[in-house]
Amino acid sequence: MKLKIKSGDTVRVMTGDHKGEEGKVVTIFPNKNRAIVEGVNMISKHSKPSAQNPQGGIVKKEASIHISNLMLLEDGGVTKVGYRIEDEKKVRFSKKTDKAI
Repeated sequence: MKLKIKSGDTVRVMTGDHKGEEGKVVTIFPNKNRAIVEGVNMISKHSKPSAQNPQGGIVKKEASIHISNLMLLEDGGVTKVGYRIEDEKKVRFSKKTDKAI
């Protein structure tokens, strides 16, 4: 499956518990079709005391979210993404505004 969202894109969550939340894509896992979005799908992870974290405790961090639940944000609104060839290069473009991304 071709992923149309890349690291660094700003996205909005379209479905699920975090519907309507927006954030920047930190990491993409193409083999799992999942992404980690900054500030979305936060989980509490319990960590044991270690050399790096001698206190231990509960750490809040982002969990991955499925790519199908995300849509690219452009100019304040969501848009679908397409591909086309411009000047011998493959570029992504917004299907809503027809501008290259």
